[in-house]
Amino acid sequence: MDYTNHPFPGKRHTVFGKKGMVATSQPLAAQTGLEILKKGGNAIDAAIATAATLTVVEPTSNGIGGDAFALVWVKGELHGLNASGPSPQELTIDAVKAKGHDKMPTHGLVPITVPGVPSAWAELSKRFGKLSLAETLEPAIRYAEEGYPLTPILGKYWKKAYETFKKNFTTKEFEAWFETFAPDGRAPEIGEMWKSPGHADTLRKIGDTDAKAFYEGELADKIDSFMTEHGGFLKKSDLTAYKAEWVKPISTSYKGHEVWEIPPNGQGMVAQMALNIFKQLDAPVWQQANTLHQQIESMKLAYTDGQAFITEQTDMPVTAEHLLSDDYAASRAKQIGAQAIDPVAYELPKGGTVYLAAADEEGNMISYIQSNYMGFGSGIVIPGTGIGLQNRGADFSLDDSHPNALKPGKRTFHTIIPGFLTKAGEAVGPFGVMGGYMQPQGHFQVVVNTLDYLLNPQAALDMPRWQWMGGKKVTVEAEFPNYLAQELQRKGHQVEVMADPGSFGRGQIIWRNPETGVLAGGTESRTDGAIAVW
Repeated sequence: MDYTNHPFPGKRHTVFGKKGMVATSQPLAAQTGLEILKKGGNAIDAAIATAATLTVVEPTSNGIGGDAFALVWVKGELHGLNASGPSPQELTIDAVKAKGHDKMPTHGLVPITVPGVPSAWAELSKRFGKLSLAETLEPAIRYAEEGYPLTPILGKYWKKAYETFKKNFTTKEFEAWFETFAPDGRAPEIGEMWKSPGHADTLRKIGDTDAKAFYEGELADKIDSFMTEHGGFLKKSDLTAYKAEWVKPISTSYKGHEVWEIPPNGQGMVAQMALNIFKQLDAPVWQQANTLHQQIESMKLAYTDGQAFITEQTDMPVTAEHLLSDDYAASRAKQIGAQAIDPVAYELPKGGTVYLAAADEEGNMISYIQSNYMGFGSGIVIPGTGIGLQNRGADFSLDDSHPNALKPGKRTFHTIIPGFLTKAGEAVGPFGVMGGYMQPQGHFQVVVNTLDYLLNPQAALDMPRWQWMGGKKVTVEAEFPNYLAQELQRKGHQVEVMADPGSFGRGQIIWRNPETGVLAGGTESRTDGAIAVW
């Protein structure tokens, strides 16, 4: 990989380090991870500290009341953690319809599912951390108590959310959101200080009890009391029954490397399915319209099938192994011709988010992602705690014949996904692109940019992106070459240029040289991204 060449003049350059590296979307959070590394923690401790700090310094994308996933490389082995929470036991299709909904609402009390983030921190710390959970949460607590100034992208999305919430969320259950995130009757401005003492107190309780306070103790009681008062479904019994699950990661081969994802209920395998389809086609050519056409068609077929079939593995009508098989990839590749198609779900065989990557001198590496979904999540905050609850239940179907149909205690199809790359049994490193349904599309493009076009980490992230939106519609960034957009249109794609780069995801990459141990990192130029390095 040529780390000196960058085809986009004026962009950032790859960052190098040896003892440790943390890459994420907010500078203060990245520095927190580095602080923990210098204190004697490892990459996993640094990731927990960074993740906790992100709930404070980037609440527009994640929170304590969200979900998380992680891929952890320790001592030559990759481990997967699924910390997505299930639906409450009282949340049924009939109960939702009884409240007047014909589909799952996106905000409010109904789509709230069990938060997995605190359990993720506790499980990672207990199994792989060198420091206590209380120690790793100290920097986040400090920022919550003392405050911090808002960065530009953070301020932009905070203000946008406030304006939407002020117009739409006028009932009593939303009052605590405004008290927490708009304490002066408005969104804080860019450069203005914001703090959340209740958030600090919650983090302290989570750290001191290894998250038991959240699932069994005082914080669980507060959540239960609020939900009971306002007619919500989440109860203390749902929290007490929950624990993040260690899972076996799944992989697919691409250009001599293994691309790893978390298995369903996450959508990570959509990226793998698309790569498998794409590698059946013509050899990729840099900045060529036909190559981009085949990439988009591969992604749309994989995504259509992912949305049709991915949910809890026990409810999937087809196995993950089949969707990652050569037979599946070959059959879908046959559907791709010279013109864009309207995708139809595969005929079954008979019979958001915040992302961070961290690495240390010992060789430990972690790909970690957490989210409340759709920005601030449900819009529901537990008063005095800083706990903003997620709205992951919004993705459930109320059609009881659909694989992702709502059931009590079920985990929904999930958008947040961490990625990891290995070669010949050695870690190359963690990567990820956050941003709802852009995430597998971002993973696909990062892998192609890295392995087909041999771009360094920063260049792989800076490459102008496309996003399939459904049918024949494709959006591209303003920097996307106009001649390629025009050629794609001639191939039948409905191409729309999007001025807002935030629509195309925000990614981080850390690659490790297996011979020297030198770390090379790239961070997202589309947000307030930063790399802290030692």
